[in-house]
Amino acid sequence: MAQDRVKVILGHLRHPTHAAIIPHQTSGSVGAGGSSSGSVGEFTYTLDNPHLTQAQRAFYEENGFLVIPNLVAHDEIDQWRERFLDIVDNRVESGGMTKMKDIALKGLAGIPGEQIVNKIQDFVWDDILSQHCQLPQVLDYVECFTGPNIMAMHTMLINKPPDPGTRTSRHPMHQDLHYFPFRPANRIVCAWTAMEKINENNGCLFVVPGSHKGVLEQHEYPEWENGVNKMYHGVRGFDDVPKSLLSMEKGDTVFFHPILLHGSGANRTKHFRKAISCHYSASDSHYIDVKGTTQENIAKEVEELAKKRNADLDFKDIWKFRSRLVRGREISL
Repeated sequence: MAQDRVKVILGHLRHPTHAAIIPHQTSGSVGAGGSSSGSVGEFTYTLDNPHLTQAQRAFYEENGFLVIPNLVAHDEIDQWRERFLDIVDNRVESGGMTKMKDIALKGLAGIPGEQIVNKIQDFVWDDILSQHCQLPQVLDYVECFTGPNIMAMHTMLINKPPDPGTRTSRHPMHQDLHYFPFRPANRIVCAWTAMEKINENNGCLFVVPGSHKGVLEQHEYPEWENGVNKMYHGVRGFDDVPKSLLSMEKGDTVFFHPILLHGSGANRTKHFRKAISCHYSASDSHYIDVKGTTQENIAKEVEELAKKRNADLDFKDIWKFRSRLVRGREISL
């Protein structure tokens, strides 16, 4: 049973309603079920790097995520917000970016793009939006998980719309590794930055602390009464496991492991909730063949979408196309 697996994974962890932010300049008690003890030899998910305190490193090892407050400047975030609006309103070219539309807004016309597009992806070559994935202060933390040679693999700006009462603005619980045909998982990390104050009301992230110690689960579309957004695959059987809500301020950034179970709630406000993220991988990682695995369903879906855009590429080639080197040397990815 899925719940039994999570109980084993979580072990002795405590599960608060709200995860504590671990300040990046302190080294005291980590709270939120984390442990500040442990020698270097016990670390699996982080690398030797003085940029993380011992407490922060132990917290990530135990929980699979770490929130760094006020990491990104507000004026940069405001610039990215304006760029997003320019793109979705077709005032500038979107190039090879993918614009995703919320299922609840399907068929609407004659309204601003912000009210239709719930996500843009693959802006890694955009002069303005790609600044996020290249920020030195972000990469300094990324290097603690990937090592010095870093590829930006997947970029997103999420524009969670006000929920119309259908709860379709939710994102089902999932593991990001489901979407990635490259390994090892422990050298992949996501940097997810809040572009405004984010809390339970407007659909903050929720995580299952410690679940990064598990395995990649089967993902499918959830059977939601009012439908689900394209490619919003999720795991089943984990609805009742304890979760932590990540309330964040503008500029806060959470780093998390690709096997960490997470999702986001419905946006119950009247405003669009924005966040920007990038998944990184060590450049000496390798691609795998997902045929015959639990990832085959998403691979086929991504390849079919590429064909509709006149790009006859396989799953691995698509990922090569959407990534770029952001620090160090390009090796095997």
